[in-house]
Amino acid sequence: MTIRDMVEADLAEVLEINEANVPEVGDIDLEQLRFIMSESAARLVVEADGAIAGFCLVLAPGSTYDSINYAWFMERYPTDWYLDRVAFDAATQGKGLGSQLYAEVERRLTAADATGLTLEVNIDPPNEPSLAFHKKHSFVEVGQQTSHGVEVSLMRKSSR
Repeated sequence: MTIRDMVEADLAEVLEINEANVPEVGDIDLEQLRFIMSESAARLVVEADGAIAGFCLVLAPGSTYDSINYAWFMERYPTDWYLDRVAFDAATQGKGLGSQLYAEVERRLTAADATGLTLEVNIDPPNEPSLAFHKKHSFVEVGQQTSHGVEVSLMRKSSR
Protein backbone atom coordinates (compact mmCIF):
# COMPACT_ATOMS: atom_id res chain seq x y z
CA MET A 1 0.00 0.00 0.00
CA THR A 2 1.25 3.46 -0.97
CA ILE A 3 -0.14 6.90 -0.22
CA ARG A 4 0.91 9.56 -2.70
CA ASP A 5 -0.15 12.90 -4.14
CA MET A 6 -2.94 12.73 -6.70
CA VAL A 7 -2.04 13.66 -10.28
CA GLU A 8 -4.13 14.43 -13.36
CA ALA A 9 -3.70 10.88 -14.68
CA ASP A 10 -5.51 9.57 -11.56
CA LEU A 11 -8.71 11.51 -12.11
CA ALA A 12 -10.64 8.93 -14.15
CA GLU A 13 -10.13 6.25 -11.46
CA VAL A 14 -10.80 8.73 -8.65
CA LEU A 15 -14.04 9.84 -10.31
CA GLU A 16 -15.11 6.21 -10.71
CA ILE A 17 -14.53 5.55 -6.98
CA ASN A 18 -16.33 8.78 -6.08
CA GLU A 19 -19.37 7.86 -8.17
CA ALA A 20 -19.50 4.35 -6.69
CA ASN A 21 -19.75 5.96 -3.23
CA VAL A 22 -22.63 8.40 -3.88
CA PRO A 23 -24.59 9.38 -1.73
CA GLU A 24 -21.98 8.93 1.02
CA VAL A 25 -19.92 11.46 -0.96
CA GLY A 26 -21.32 14.12 -3.23
CA ASP A 27 -21.87 13.47 -6.91
CA ILE A 28 -19.42 15.45 -9.07
CA ASP A 29 -18.24 15.51 -12.66
CA LEU A 30 -14.68 15.59 -13.98
CA GLU A 31 -14.56 19.40 -14.18
CA GLN A 32 -15.69 19.75 -10.55
CA LEU A 33 -13.17 17.10 -9.48
CA ARG A 34 -10.37 19.01 -11.23
CA PHE A 35 -11.43 22.21 -9.49
CA ILE A 36 -11.53 20.65 -6.01
CA MET A 37 -8.18 18.99 -6.65
CA SER A 38 -6.67 22.35 -7.68
CA GLU A 39 -8.00 23.98 -4.49
CA SER A 40 -6.85 21.18 -2.15
CA ALA A 41 -3.96 21.48 0.29
CA ALA A 42 -3.83 17.68 0.41
CA ARG A 43 -4.90 15.59 -2.59
CA LEU A 44 -4.01 12.01 -1.90
CA VAL A 45 -4.57 8.59 -3.43
CA VAL A 46 -4.06 5.21 -1.85
CA GLU A 47 -2.62 2.56 -4.15
CA ALA A 48 -2.97 -1.12 -3.38
CA ASP A 49 -1.92 -3.92 -5.70
CA GLY A 50 -1.11 -1.46 -8.48
CA ALA A 51 -4.51 0.25 -8.55
CA ILE A 52 -6.06 3.24 -6.84
CA ALA A 53 -8.00 1.92 -3.85
CA GLY A 54 -9.12 5.26 -2.44
CA PHE A 55 -8.54 8.98 -2.27
CA CYS A 56 -9.17 12.12 -0.27
CA LEU A 57 -9.30 15.84 -1.00
CA VAL A 58 -8.65 18.29 1.84
CA LEU A 59 -9.02 22.06 1.60
CA ALA A 60 -7.15 24.64 3.67
CA PRO A 61 -8.58 28.02 4.66
CA GLY A 62 -8.87 30.53 1.83
CA SER A 63 -10.33 28.27 -0.84
CA THR A 64 -12.89 29.65 -3.30
CA TYR A 65 -14.83 26.36 -3.05
CA ASP A 66 -18.52 27.20 -2.61
CA SER A 67 -19.61 24.28 -0.40
CA ILE A 68 -22.04 25.29 2.35
CA ASN A 69 -20.33 22.83 4.68
CA TYR A 70 -16.89 24.31 3.97
CA ALA A 71 -18.29 27.81 4.59
CA TRP A 72 -19.90 26.69 7.88
CA PHE A 73 -16.58 25.35 9.16
CA MET A 74 -14.51 28.33 7.95
CA GLU A 75 -16.84 30.71 9.84
CA ARG A 76 -16.28 28.78 13.07
CA TYR A 77 -12.83 27.18 12.67
CA PRO A 78 -10.92 29.50 10.32
CA THR A 79 -7.54 27.79 10.78
CA ASP A 80 -8.76 24.19 10.30
CA TRP A 81 -8.50 22.06 7.21
CA TYR A 82 -11.68 20.66 5.67
CA LEU A 83 -11.82 17.10 4.37
CA ASP A 84 -14.20 17.55 1.45
CA ARG A 85 -14.33 13.95 0.32
CA VAL A 86 -12.82 10.57 1.02
CA ALA A 87 -13.83 7.33 -0.64
CA PHE A 88 -12.55 3.82 -1.22
CA ASP A 89 -13.20 1.08 -3.72
CA ALA A 90 -15.71 -1.35 -2.18
CA ALA A 91 -13.24 -4.25 -2.35
CA THR A 92 -10.75 -2.40 -0.13
CA GLN A 93 -13.09 -1.00 2.50
CA GLY A 94 -12.61 -2.24 6.05
CA LYS A 95 -8.94 -3.15 5.56
CA GLY A 96 -7.37 -0.31 7.55
CA LEU A 97 -6.50 1.85 4.55
CA GLY A 98 -8.71 4.69 5.76
CA SER A 99 -6.88 4.85 9.08
CA GLN A 100 -3.54 5.01 7.28
CA LEU A 101 -4.82 7.72 4.94
CA TYR A 102 -6.11 9.81 7.85
CA ALA A 103 -2.76 9.44 9.61
CA GLU A 104 -1.06 10.94 6.54
CA VAL A 105 -3.60 13.78 6.37
CA GLU A 106 -3.03 14.52 10.05
CA ARG A 107 0.76 14.47 9.56
CA ARG A 108 0.42 17.07 6.79
CA LEU A 109 -2.08 19.11 8.79
CA THR A 110 0.32 19.30 11.74
CA ALA A 111 3.22 20.28 9.47
CA ALA A 112 1.07 23.11 8.06
CA ASP A 113 0.20 24.25 11.62
CA ALA A 114 -3.55 23.87 11.08
CA THR A 115 -5.59 23.65 14.28
CA GLY A 116 -7.89 20.80 13.33
CA LEU A 117 -9.59 18.70 10.69
CA THR A 118 -13.28 19.14 9.87
CA LEU A 119 -15.71 17.10 7.80
CA GLU A 120 -19.32 16.02 7.57
CA VAL A 121 -20.97 12.61 7.65
CA ASN A 122 -24.51 11.82 6.50
CA ILE A 123 -26.94 11.17 9.35
CA ASP A 124 -30.17 11.14 7.29
CA PRO A 125 -29.82 8.88 5.46
CA PRO A 126 -27.29 7.57 7.99
CA ASN A 127 -23.80 6.50 7.03
CA GLU A 128 -23.23 4.23 10.04
CA PRO A 129 -19.81 2.88 9.00
CA SER A 130 -18.45 6.41 8.54
CA LEU A 131 -19.95 7.63 11.82
CA ALA A 132 -18.31 4.71 13.65
CA PHE A 133 -14.98 5.26 11.89
CA HIS A 134 -14.87 8.95 12.77
CA LYS A 135 -15.90 8.35 16.37
CA LYS A 136 -13.10 5.76 16.66
CA HIS A 137 -10.68 8.40 15.33
CA SER A 138 -11.72 11.00 17.95
CA PHE A 139 -13.90 13.24 15.78
CA VAL A 140 -16.71 14.96 17.68
CA GLU A 141 -19.92 16.48 16.39
CA VAL A 142 -19.89 20.28 16.50
CA GLY A 143 -23.13 20.89 14.62
CA GLN A 144 -25.69 19.60 12.14
CA GLN A 145 -27.20 21.02 8.98
CA THR A 146 -29.00 20.01 5.80
CA SER A 147 -26.80 20.00 2.73
CA HIS A 148 -28.24 19.19 -0.72
CA GLY A 149 -31.26 17.51 0.89
CA VAL A 150 -29.14 15.35 3.22
CA GLU A 151 -28.83 15.94 6.95
CA VAL A 152 -25.19 15.86 8.02
CA SER A 153 -23.23 15.71 11.24
CA LEU A 154 -20.54 18.39 11.17
CA MET A 155 -17.50 16.88 12.84
CA ARG A 156 -14.11 18.12 14.01
CA LYS A 157 -10.90 16.71 15.41
CA SER A 158 -8.46 19.10 17.04
CA SER A 159 -4.81 18.77 16.09
CA ARG A 160 -3.68 20.44 19.33
